[in-house]
Amino acid sequence: MASQVLILGGTGRIGRQIAADLLTHTAVQITLSGRNLGVGNQLSQQLGNRCRFLPFDLEDWVHLRDSIAQSDLVIHCAGPFHHRNATVLKTCIDSGVNYLDVSDHPSFTCKAIALRAKAEAAGITAIVNTGVFPGISNSMVRRDIEQLDEAQKVHLSYVVGGSGGAGLTVMRSTFLGLQRPFEAQINSKRQKVRPYSGREIIDFPHYGKVGVYWFDMPESFTIADTFPVETVVTKFGSVPRFYNYLTWSVARLWHPKLLESRKVIEFLARISYAMTQISDRFSGIEVVIRSEVTGLKHGQSMRCVSTMFYPNTACAAGIGTGTIAELLLSGTLKKPGVWTPEQAVSTSMFEVAMQSRGVAIQQQLLPNSNCHLLQFPSAVAH
Repeated sequence: MASQVLILGGTGRIGRQIAADLLTHTAVQITLSGRNLGVGNQLSQQLGNRCRFLPFDLEDWVHLRDSIAQSDLVIHCAGPFHHRNATVLKTCIDSGVNYLDVSDHPSFTCKAIALRAKAEAAGITAIVNTGVFPGISNSMVRRDIEQLDEAQKVHLSYVVGGSGGAGLTVMRSTFLGLQRPFEAQINSKRQKVRPYSGREIIDFPHYGKVGVYWFDMPESFTIADTFPVETVVTKFGSVPRFYNYLTWSVARLWHPKLLESRKVIEFLARISYAMTQISDRFSGIEVVIRSEVTGLKHGQSMRCVSTMFYPNTACAAGIGTGTIAELLLSGTLKKPGVWTPEQAVSTSMFEVAMQSRGVAIQQQLLPNSNCHLLQFPSAVAH
């Protein structure tokens, strides 16, 4: 019998991309869950006879438990994850079902990782933060670190065109990320950083020179926990560039109490999404990831720089999760516990997975004399 995959939040932009990837590259049967019956039925018909829709809310625990118990793999896409608990993962552990998610916020990642021992005892493999960033980005860093004898600093930067092909959930996540200072690993210490501070101009493939800013991402601590590096920088920018100024002004000029209001977050998300529906026609919805790891090779200071460009950000997230799902379903990847991609997916697995989807990642090993400077003081909140 074909493996049964349950995608929670499957009618969203990311969920449907994961479903499309799995239907293309595996023989699975997919169940999409969501709250909108009309959208769900229409999407399942579009995806074909190996896909069905099951309407229920995540708060409906009985339906959630029963649906998980009938699955071989659960993929959690029902964000934003800033205020989510780990109920879905706990239920998967109790049911002995493998688990993936596209979570992108450190608070949720910590809740999930706290269940590592229970997942290991139950023999299930759970991988969080799959997708594009976090996700593909984590594995790019692992691949770069392995090119050096000693890694010292990691600098991750991302640029997305307009909406990235994603929906309102991603917009909500962006503004939720501006609510308060966050911790980053800088010079072997956890230090407070102001969101959307520390602007740097970086030359990206496809986009050219774009400003990027500190943003709260789980890679900032999962990479530091996985590898003995002193510093992990995670910065984000948008194209067209005026979206950067809009986000910066909200982070800097709006009273923090306003950003704690769900109504304000929803207003900002909907306005931004409406704007991107116009600008996407001109800017595109591409994503570029740049990973730079600085360290030592044969006693010399070196840097390993990788870049990935993909024409559709949401589709890239579908690939990042879909490839890991394929590894789990095939039995190629089995690592009981709760992990992030850089902890669970070997570089050889990652390279084969990206090649299977036609994703090209450029990598260079260069002397450190031309390394772009990491200017931390301007980024740290005082």
